[in-house]
Amino acid sequence: MNISHQMLQSPRTLPVMKRQRPATTSPVLTNKPCTPSTPPIPKVTPKTHQSKNPTSITSSIKKAKRRLTPTFNDPKSKETLPPTAEAPRTSLKWETLNLGRSELFLPLTFPTGQTFRWKQTGPSQYTGVVKSHLFSLKQLDDGNGDVAYFLHRTTTGEADARAALLDYLNMGISLGDMWASFSASDTRFADLAPHLGGARVLRQDPVECLFQFLCSSNNNIGRITRMVDFISSLGSYLGTVEGFDFHEFPSLERLSLVSEAELREAGFGYRAKYIVGTVKALQSKPGGGTEWLSSLRELDLDEVVDALSTLPGIGPKVAACIALFSLDQHHAIPVDTHVWQIATRYLIPELAGARLTPKLCGRVAEAFVSKFGKYAGWAQTLLFIAELPSQKAFLPSGCLSAKEIKAAKGDGDADSLLNVLYYVLVEIDFQVDGSLR
Repeated sequence: MNISHQMLQSPRTLPVMKRQRPATTSPVLTNKPCTPSTPPIPKVTPKTHQSKNPTSITSSIKKAKRRLTPTFNDPKSKETLPPTAEAPRTSLKWETLNLGRSELFLPLTFPTGQTFRWKQTGPSQYTGVVKSHLFSLKQLDDGNGDVAYFLHRTTTGEADARAALLDYLNMGISLGDMWASFSASDTRFADLAPHLGGARVLRQDPVECLFQFLCSSNNNIGRITRMVDFISSLGSYLGTVEGFDFHEFPSLERLSLVSEAELREAGFGYRAKYIVGTVKALQSKPGGGTEWLSSLRELDLDEVVDALSTLPGIGPKVAACIALFSLDQHHAIPVDTHVWQIATRYLIPELAGARLTPKLCGRVAEAFVSKFGKYAGWAQTLLFIAELPSQKAFLPSGCLSAKEIKAAKGDGDADSLLNVLYYVLVEIDFQVDGSLR
C-alpha cells in the first residue's frame, strides 16, 4: 500500500479535525435531565468469582456444549480482579456525554463490524467493556439524540472510566467538521451523510482489536462474535447485564495458557494456530506485545501494515482493520470484495469488471486517500455501512443505484437476489447471537 506523503497533505486533506483529547479528570456534565430507564444492575460477584467454562463455538449447531480441558478448570489459570478492584460502585444514574446524534449514533457505530464485544441490551442501548470498565450507552429520544452512559462497574474510579470511554469513542475528532469536508469533495458522500450521520470509528485497545480480527478471516459476523465471546470469557468477570456476561479482555499472559488443541476443540478451526502463534510472537517483542502494539501508533501506515503482517494469520486487509480501528491510522483502507465494488462504482469505474489483485488493492486505497485525504478510512467506513442491507432501508431511493432499486422491488437478477439473501442470512445469524443491528 504505497500511499504518497503528498496525497496525505493534498488540498483535499482535512484542515484541523482534532480537538483536545479528554483530560484524565471528569469533564463537567450537562444538567439536562436524562430520560432512559436504569438498566438492570449487573450481578457483580466477589473478586474470587470464577466464570463458567467457555462453551464451544459450534455448540448451537451440534446441540451439545463442549467443555474445555482441565487447563481451563484450574483456578490458578483464571484471571481474577486485583484486590483494588473492589472500588465502590458508581452512583446508579445515567450521565450524558453532551453529544448530538450527528457526532455519535450508536446503531451505526457498534453493530457494523469494527468491534464484536458490544451487546444490544435494550432499545437504542448497547453494553460493553472499555479496559476494566463496564458501560451501557443509550441514544436518548430528546430531540438532539444525545448519548447517555451508565457505569455499571469500574476498577479504578469514575473519572478514569469516563476518560477511557471518551478516548475509546475517539471523541478528540469532530465528526461534523469531517462530514462537511467529505460532502464538499464527493457527491456520493453528500447524498449519504444526512441519513447516516454519527457513524464513528472507534479507538480500540490494540490487543483486543487484533484478536477480534484474527477471528474474522473467512467468517460471518455471528460466528466471529461467538469466537470473540469465547476469548473474552477468559478475562476477569465484571458483571451481567440483560443475561450477557461481560469480562475484561484477557491479558497475553492469560491467552498464553490456551493451547491450539483447546481452541480447535472449541470450534476455532485453522484460526487456532494463528491465535496461539500470535500470542507467542507478541510476547517475544521488546517490552512485551502490549507495549509493542501501542508503539505502532507512532509509525507511518506502511510500516504499521508491514509490522502487523509479520504476525501469524495477519495479511494486508486484517492489518488495515487493526490499523484503522485501534492504531490511529485514519487513512487505512481495509480492501475486500465489498470495498472493491464501492470503489469501482464511485471512484475508479474504469476498473469495473477487473479481478481484484494485491496490486489493485493498493489502487483502491490510493483512490480513497486521493479523494478524502488523511481521514479516508472514516469515509470508507460510512460508504461501507451504506451498502449493508439493514441500512439501505433507511436511505431514500435517490441514494440507491438502479440495480439496487430493481432488486428491492423483486425485479433484480438472480445474482443480486442471492447476494441480498446471503447478507440477510448473515444478519439473522448475528441477531440470533444477541447482538442486534
